[in-house]
Amino acid sequence: MNTDNQEIARLEEALDTLTGLPSCLADPSEEGLHEVLEEVSRRLQDNLPYPHPLYAGQMMKAPHRIARLAYMLALWTNPNNHSHEGGRASTAMEKEAVAALAAMFNWQTHIGHLCSGGTIANLEALWIAAKLRPGTGVLASAAAHYSHRRACELLQLDFHAVATDARGTMDLVNLERHLADGRTGTVVVTLGTTALGALDPLPAILALREQYDFRVHVDAAYGGYFTLVGELPVEARACFDALAQVDSITIDPHKHGLQPYGCGCVLFRDPALAPLYHHQAPYAYFTTDALHLGEISLECSRPGATAVALWATQRLLPLVRGGRFSRDLARSLQAAAALYAHLDTDPRFLTLTQPQLDIVVWAPRGVCASSISARSHALFEATAAAGLHLALVSLPAGLLQEYWREVEFDTPTVTCLRSCLMKPEHADWLERICCILDSVADAATV
Repeated sequence: MNTDNQEIARLEEALDTLTGLPSCLADPSEEGLHEVLEEVSRRLQDNLPYPHPLYAGQMMKAPHRIARLAYMLALWTNPNNHSHEGGRASTAMEKEAVAALAAMFNWQTHIGHLCSGGTIANLEALWIAAKLRPGTGVLASAAAHYSHRRACELLQLDFHAVATDARGTMDLVNLERHLADGRTGTVVVTLGTTALGALDPLPAILALREQYDFRVHVDAAYGGYFTLVGELPVEARACFDALAQVDSITIDPHKHGLQPYGCGCVLFRDPALAPLYHHQAPYAYFTTDALHLGEISLECSRPGATAVALWATQRLLPLVRGGRFSRDLARSLQAAAALYAHLDTDPRFLTLTQPQLDIVVWAPRGVCASSISARSHALFEATAAAGLHLALVSLPAGLLQEYWREVEFDTPTVTCLRSCLMKPEHADWLERICCILDSVADAATV
């Protein structure tokens, strides 16, 4: 029996325990069902091999088997985690799963919930910040996720992008220049930028908070789980250890947390913020006097299956340093460091700073920015043809000039290659990845 069949067999065993289902949910003989599923299977073949270690492009990581099984199992009852009435078991599991995430950041108290992803989580964090600091603006790194600017547009908040330094992290001198006018209510700190995986200097920003009095929201949608890795560089360790002092955090379990899309989470350190969400829904909140998740969320209907899958994954793989989950995260960091070392010693490539997380960015060597961009596109196509799937990223010339002093920057941006080595298996496949890069490197001779 292959692995997939074993997985389905385990699901069937679990379904036998799930009693009380109406017969319509247990009837597999509906006319046309098999044919439609076969068509779906054929359509889904038009995909890149996202779960495979030779896919190292976008931020895509296959959900763990336990997450898939628990999610599917929950779909048989299809709970809605808007209220206790809509998902009695799954709302309890969500609260437990979210509490485990908060504990990962050493928070003794918290309030929070799951949502569809980092975009909604960031929107909600800034919405609460605006209620607490009315009439003030928001600062975020120029490398921060675009959802922050969009959220500020929706909330009609003044937004300013803070310039970055040569590592792609928030520049502290530029940040303090913005803070000096006294109109900033919230600073967004990114731990794991989407382009470079860079970490904004959180400890130094918290020190500035003492002087300028602003809220700190951390967008750790990508990098948050790396707090569990014991052996981090000193600077990275200091950033993650400082998370206990921030006001709110976004984290995406559907990135490094082994969950299906969409599973994001927003956390606030102060549970007294709950009244800021208050709204009336007497038709929804009537089975208990305890706080319903819908009462602390911008979203209304939310899939209980998401909470069940996350709860089950954390039950199997606890969020502790030194555990199996954290060891797999460490392997991704090791793979990124090894890939960077390989590229940095190859004269055919240009590299940037060493990766802070598991994202590596580089480019084929060229005499000018335009030729580097063209060669990056050529190499992107050549690696894909050889079975290795990377991504492209456009970076400002100002960021790259610090590293590529011999290059003529005849364009304001340069297209580079980018790989997210999110899967622990990337460490096992790194030799194969490097062999493919070596074999096609000469294809970038535009």
